[in-house]
Amino acid sequence: MIDHLSITTTDLDRAQAFYDAALGALGYPRVNRRIGAIGYGERERGPDAPPYISVFLSTGSLSPDNRHWAFRAQTRAAVRAFHAAALRNGGTDDGSPGLRPTYHPDYHGAFVRDPDGNRIEAVTHQPEDTV
Repeated sequence: MIDHLSITTTDLDRAQAFYDAALGALGYPRVNRRIGAIGYGERERGPDAPPYISVFLSTGSLSPDNRHWAFRAQTRAAVRAFHAAALRNGGTDDGSPGLRPTYHPDYHGAFVRDPDGNRIEAVTHQPEDTV
């Protein structure tokens, strides 16, 4: 449903360290860095490509609000790896990895705030990991 999205930051180097680790744990590699922006996803965009994520440098101040971005993980282990990587790289816990049965029985997610206060989630809808 979503083709691409943009997240803003006040410190591109700090954001790169955070998103390289957190999105890398989910299999979203950094594919470019240019003045004022970083890109994650797939460089060659086809019809089945995952969403492309841009992190843009903001020249103004940011105000945390209720927006959040949820990235699909393939496994519950990837959700846990995302959460751990995010916390090691400047993120803060906003909901430990675990089931959220309010949504459905296999909804397994983790929530963090990036260094700018953006709410980021990793989620899988798969039953317990079989690997």
